[in-house]
Amino acid sequence: MMREIKQLKIKQIIQIFKDALKGNEYDFTQIRLGKAILLLSIPMVLEMMMESIFAIVDILFVSKLGADAVASVGLTESLMTLFYSIAGGLAVATTSIISRRVGEKDYDSANKAAYQAILTAVFFSFLFAIPGLIFPKEILTLMGASKNVIDNYSGYLSIILSTNIVVMLLFVINAVLRGAGDAALTLRVLFIANILNIILDPIFIFGFGPIPAMGVEGAAIATSFGRAVAVVFQLYILIKVKSMIKLSFDRLAPDFALIKSIIKLAAGVISQHLIATTSWIMMMRFVSEFGSIHVAGYTITLRIIFFALLPSFGMSNAAATLVGQNLGANAPERAEKAVYIASATNTFFLLFLGLAFLLFPEFWMKFFVADSQVIHYGAYCLQVFSVGFIFYGLGMVLLQSINGAGDTVTPLKLNLFVFWIIEIPLAYYLAFQSGHHANGVYYSILVSETVFTIIAAIIFMRGKWKLAKV
Repeated sequence: MMREIKQLKIKQIIQIFKDALKGNEYDFTQIRLGKAILLLSIPMVLEMMMESIFAIVDILFVSKLGADAVASVGLTESLMTLFYSIAGGLAVATTSIISRRVGEKDYDSANKAAYQAILTAVFFSFLFAIPGLIFPKEILTLMGASKNVIDNYSGYLSIILSTNIVVMLLFVINAVLRGAGDAALTLRVLFIANILNIILDPIFIFGFGPIPAMGVEGAAIATSFGRAVAVVFQLYILIKVKSMIKLSFDRLAPDFALIKSIIKLAAGVISQHLIATTSWIMMMRFVSEFGSIHVAGYTITLRIIFFALLPSFGMSNAAATLVGQNLGANAPERAEKAVYIASATNTFFLLFLGLAFLLFPEFWMKFFVADSQVIHYGAYCLQVFSVGFIFYGLGMVLLQSINGAGDTVTPLKLNLFVFWIIEIPLAYYLAFQSGHHANGVYYSILVSETVFTIIAAIIFMRGKWKLAKV
């Protein structure tokens, strides 16, 4: 499985890396699989890295404002996972449809689907913008935030939720470009947006010249502005830049039949994400019962884990694109082989990364915070999560591949069983009944993610996903 990539010489890999960043067009149903995976995953990994830097930069600067400020960001991000469920579902549906059409060489239908997906994204963004703008303190109260967080740090949640349209569009337009194999274009846009965020974050948070210090609200403004710039450039790419996907102004009217198809396909993925993310919200809710120090440690640990898993996200998205395009080209065996190559490569990488977190947890925590208590509790959380590191990335590749094939019902059932039947009850029992406190939450996550991957592997090997129709 690794042989496809190992057979590539160093000079070839360097050239592939350059080609991946250039964003050249390729027929991924024909070229060598090892090369295809690298061409797709390199810009996708860097793309995910650019996106995660938004959150990491926020934490780096906000941590200087204290544990309550970090807790406000953590609680907001845990709530945003509900939003990410919808955005991610639409993104997977968009990638699945467009990759199939591209694999069939039906570019006109791919262009039409891209525009209707963007319209759908704009509609769903309002579901979060309105309550976030009107009820930020009430939302934080439901999340179990401390009185100080509710009274003094609700502005971060309000700004992030009310401007969520830029995140929604980033997800969906990324999916459009990803489905066509043009992820390198989005990467360049996100690079510019991140530079803006890095520059503006400290200015808006701490003040500079005539610009007053805005605290955590400043971090939210900087992040939203950077993402908005990215969306403007993405739309420019789809309208003006020559690529497989090109938005046209002669088809601006909504196509409700196509929108219905997108939502129907997305519904399974959205339900998967909602099940998983409501579980994550419950995990944060349980941890919040033990104070802001634990929430801060848990929040920073999640940032580290997410950043470390970026290659896995890239590999899983690359596998999903290859599955969709190759099934569209009537080559299911090639689609399956692509997933095995991505899985093996991912597992090899995460083995070493997990060991680094397990052996030196405090080293990584100190990059983000100086508070000794936060470092202590966060380091243990990081060690627990690192034990199952191999399973997390492998599970992502398998799940995205099945979704990319258009089978969203099977992963939905898997999410329901693992996260609601196993994770939530187990976390509650370990945290509040058996006396493990916040550590019990961490143990439950480790167990459930491991079970998830084992079952996903069994489902994938059965091969029913090859028969899905899109």
